Amino acid sequence: MSKERLLILDGNSLLYRAFYAMPALTNSEGIYTNAVYGFTNMLFKMIEDIEPDYIVTAFDRAAPTFRHVEYDEYKAGRKKMPDELGMQFPIVKDLLQKMAINIFEIDGYEADDLIG
Repeated sequence: MSKERLLILDGNSLLYRAFYAMPALTNSEGIYTNAVYGFTNMLFKMIEDIEPDYIVTAFDRAAPTFRHVEYDEYKAGRKKMPDELGMQFPIVKDLLQKMAINIFEIDGYEADDLIG
């Protein structure tokens, strides 16, 4: 009996990784695409290697999480997401939807909370 495989992705983590690993790339309209390019390459490599039957991607929401409510200093020292990265999130989400990859986001939770 063959087992079905589920690939669960932390979209935020992969996009950050791609953004900082790739040189700055823009399209002909000046829109940054380096994180989109890196994310897509990683996604296709995982699909090739793992051969999943299902893929889901979890993303953080901008709303404060339950950790922020319990601990005021949670991620207080973190730098704001660069605009060049933030503008690529909707592009990747659109790509995932077009690939029929489900996206999960819930206010109050980070992607890794949803995955766990």
